[in-house]
Amino acid sequence: EDQKSFKATGFACNTEIYSKHCVANKPLRIDTTTMSIFVPDNRSVQEETVIRPYARQEDEVLLQRVTPVKILQGNITALPACEYTHESPAVVFSTSGFIGNVFHEINEILIPLFITTRQFKSRAVFVVEDYRPSFMKKYGDAISRLTKHEIVNPSLNRSVHCFPGAVVGLKFHGHLSLHPAEIPTGQSMKQFRQFLRESLSLKYSHVSQIGTPTVMFLSRRTTRRIINEDDVVSMIRDLGFRVIVVARSKVISNLNVFSSMINSCSVFVGAHGAGLTNELFLPDGAVMVQVDLIGLEWAAATYYGNPAREMGVRYLRYKIEPEESSLIKIFGSRNHSAITDPKKLPVQAGKEVYLNGQNVRINIDRFRETMVEAMSLVHK
Repeated sequence: EDQKSFKATGFACNTEIYSKHCVANKPLRIDTTTMSIFVPDNRSVQEETVIRPYARQEDEVLLQRVTPVKILQGNITALPACEYTHESPAVVFSTSGFIGNVFHEINEILIPLFITTRQFKSRAVFVVEDYRPSFMKKYGDAISRLTKHEIVNPSLNRSVHCFPGAVVGLKFHGHLSLHPAEIPTGQSMKQFRQFLRESLSLKYSHVSQIGTPTVMFLSRRTTRRIINEDDVVSMIRDLGFRVIVVARSKVISNLNVFSSMINSCSVFVGAHGAGLTNELFLPDGAVMVQVDLIGLEWAAATYYGNPAREMGVRYLRYKIEPEESSLIKIFGSRNHSAITDPKKLPVQAGKEVYLNGQNVRINIDRFRETMVEAMSLVHK
């Protein structure tokens, strides 16, 4: 249906669970004062499409933060006059959402932006709604490789822009994922990681280029904390690894600095959380070890485990035993249903228990086996 509509009218929209985007391959006008897009054609009846251009369409609460774009099609008699005329198409998207959280920034904006715009070979003009200076500064090196044009910020540039076409909204393929068969240029996660290396001037492309085997240990100070962290780090050092311990700090939030640190490591270790998104910056053949907590198995695999394999990163899952979780003190027994069948808890309660209320005391002997395997993988 979408393809038929596109061939007949030069305009179509595609709606999926997570994303919605519309494409026009004909002249149009964007009034950034009202974020209205005028797509004139010969139809007598006008049609209106409203889209909030952010790749998280299933989250109705979050979408309220995203400024809607109104697309008007039909025989529009009172078109606003062009104040700026562009020779390249527009790509309209929002940088609202969970800004400050690296997983959401990359998962819902940067990867969808790469998927949507790579085919334009840096020629598209970005019209960025809900403009967040912190996001644009953080990912500026990457964004400047996706467009050679100045960014249009509607909050500062209130005017009418004429384009030969446009994409409104970004395509989303899956969590930290790209599907080459659905991209005109066939880009895969391998190409996206190379794009990141070039954008951020990362040194290593393969783990074999790193001398001393090095572990980046991601330390958490609040929830999902590894209580016996010092003992774990000492054991890892005894195995012959150099260990860099990084806590949530200004270092982690500085993309250029932290990505370079991650890129120089052979192994990345951490409990489930947004910080594991930084596996993207590991060199090929490196190892990501995720401490898999009770009740978070699906999220651990979906958000970090499965994508790691697509990245060319070797993935090791350390699934904790109930005795290693702080939850056993709360529920009293490893046989309690909250531990044996976490799905029985309502979603919100589950979030508070498993995501926000759980720490772990790692069994050193068990975890040593995982790290020995990591060492052998690094040397393969």
